[in-house]
Amino acid sequence: MSDQKNYTYAQAGVSIAAGNALVRAIGPLAKSTRRAGADADLGGFGGVFDLKAAGFTDPLLVAANDGVGTKLKLAIDHDAHDGVGVDLVAMCANDLIVQGAEPLFFLDYYASGKLVPETAERVIASIAEGCRQAGCALIGGETAEMPGMYAEGDYDLAGFCVGAVERDRLLDGSAIRPGDVLLGLGSTGVHSNGFSLVRRLAADKGWKMDRPALFDQEVILLDALMAPTRIYVQSLLPQLRKGNVRGLAHITGGGLLENVPRVLPQGCHAKIDAGSWPLPRLMAFLQAQGNIEPEEMARTFNCGIGMVAVVAPELAESVKDALYAAGEEVFAIGTVEAGERGCTVFGPTEVWSARSDWSATHNA
Repeated sequence: MSDQKNYTYAQAGVSIAAGNALVRAIGPLAKSTRRAGADADLGGFGGVFDLKAAGFTDPLLVAANDGVGTKLKLAIDHDAHDGVGVDLVAMCANDLIVQGAEPLFFLDYYASGKLVPETAERVIASIAEGCRQAGCALIGGETAEMPGMYAEGDYDLAGFCVGAVERDRLLDGSAIRPGDVLLGLGSTGVHSNGFSLVRRLAADKGWKMDRPALFDQEVILLDALMAPTRIYVQSLLPQLRKGNVRGLAHITGGGLLENVPRVLPQGCHAKIDAGSWPLPRLMAFLQAQGNIEPEEMARTFNCGIGMVAVVAPELAESVKDALYAAGEEVFAIGTVEAGERGCTVFGPTEVWSARSDWSATHNA
């Protein structure tokens, strides 16, 4: 009779039972994201989407994937998991809408050293909420339990989103002309970029995350920092379908300076007046805490603008009014001028706490 030890997967740190229980728990969450073209049932080897059922006739598929960055570390350290799934969907879905594509379906990747079902379910519930906001179906995903790969309590997230746009409606910026107006859509906070700097400031300055924010005594600092990224899909889709928008820029890493030029054709330069919208108090707090120069703010944070729409001057007011009616904060923040492909953000003394007139330029 052999006295050799019998090994099991569970002894190696992987609980198949916990994974199966999680799939059963999140099934109703996925079903809540059903839409035309997808039933959002989980458990198969792959998700299926019917483009014809979604109403497309000559579509181009557009795909995007992204993560949440080091905002996730803040969520882990402070048990603040209930919004990061919205962030994950937003980072992908907003990248689709800027190309004119309607987000259709989403898949997530959740990886940890040891699966904690309660945490995972909170995260995936948040992903489902993001999918409902974006109008896309959660049709699948992967939950990976990998002992030894992550520190205790840590996990990582990645999202994958596919959308479609009719071939003649693809938004590639080629229609943008000098004289076009830049409309800025308000952000909900830091969104999902710049958190490495935020976390460094928090550590160096000894912020108390569970206390009211210095800039707003009605809000806990952690809640202000963890506010989910705004998803702009539903407010922008009607304007895209009417052909009222010539270009869109999602303001992520690189800020206004580096993201706006990505949608401009050669010969077009965006001029953005930093005094044309109020710098949110959270952004002013971050700037003051870090003694951050205006130029650095413009290339690090969204500074209160999460999306920029480029529209013809004769449509600027009507598009602005329509977006406002759809629930957006909207500001006319600048214009497109003839020049080298790029962006200049400028402001006078005192705007963004500047000690003198300032400008920052990034040419693509």
